[in-house]
Amino acid sequence: MTTLSGKTLFITGASRGIGRAIALRAARDGANIVIAAKSAVPNPKLPGTIHTVAREVEQAGGRALAIQCDIRDEAQVRDAVAQAVATFGGLDVLVNNASAIWLRGALDTPMKRYDLMQEVNARGTFLCSQACLPQLLEAENPHILTLCPPPSLEPRWWGPHTGYTLAKMGMSFVTLGLAAEFAGRVAIDGLWPRTVIATDALKMIPGVDVAGCRTPEIVADAAHAVLVQPVSAGTGRFLIDEEVLQAAGVADFGQYAVEPGAALQPDLFL
Repeated sequence: MTTLSGKTLFITGASRGIGRAIALRAARDGANIVIAAKSAVPNPKLPGTIHTVAREVEQAGGRALAIQCDIRDEAQVRDAVAQAVATFGGLDVLVNNASAIWLRGALDTPMKRYDLMQEVNARGTFLCSQACLPQLLEAENPHILTLCPPPSLEPRWWGPHTGYTLAKMGMSFVTLGLAAEFAGRVAIDGLWPRTVIATDALKMIPGVDVAGCRTPEIVADAAHAVLVQPVSAGTGRFLIDEEVLQAAGVADFGQYAVEPGAALQPDLFL
C-alpha cells in the first residue's frame, strides 16, 4: 500500500503544527481526517483552528470532520470517536499528536502545569488509544502513531525538566506497552523528529531562533511513510523522521529547512 486513500485518520492536536501537516499530507491522498483539538475559535496569538484545518483538508482533496475535543475529558474523547465512526464508518489510524510542554526545573514547575502535561501527554495518549482500539481492531491495516521520543533513562534528559520528560516519556511507555499487547493486530509506533520543528507554538517562545529548524512537513512525510506500511512491517518501534524518509528513498532534506544552510538544532531526547 502506498496511499491513504479512503482511510480514516483520527488526529489529536490537529489544529496547527505537526498535527495539521500530517492531516494535509493524508488529505492529498484522499483520506478522511478527524481533526480533534481544543482550538475552535481563532486565537490572535496562535493561528489555526479545527475549522480552518478542515477547510484546508477539503481543499487538498480529503474529507474532514472538525471536532472540538479536550483529550483530558473521557466523555469528549469517546463522543469524538463515536462521531468519527458515524461519519466515516470506522477508523484506520490514530495519530497521538496532542502534547503539553513546560521546560522548567522542579522548583519552577507549578503543579497546575505538571498536571496538565501528565493529563494531556501520557493519559491522553492512553485514553485516545483505548477509545479508538475497538474500531482499529476491525480495520484492514490499523495503525497508532504517537509523537514521542525513544524511551530513555539518561539523567541529562530528566534533570532539566523532570515534569515534562516524565509526561513525554509516558507517551513512549504507553506506546511500548500497547504495541506488546496488540502485536500482530495493530501497528503501534512512536515517531520523533531529528531536529527542532518550527511550529507556530515554538515561534511564540521569546528568544527562539527557528533558523536551524525544519518545517512540520518532514514529520508529516515520515508519518505518511509509516502509515502506509503493512502491520506486518513492525510494531513497538521508535522511529526518527529523517531515518524513515531515508529508508523511503528521500535524499533531499534541504526542502524541509526553514533556512537552507543553517546549522540544524537537534531535538530534545536525541
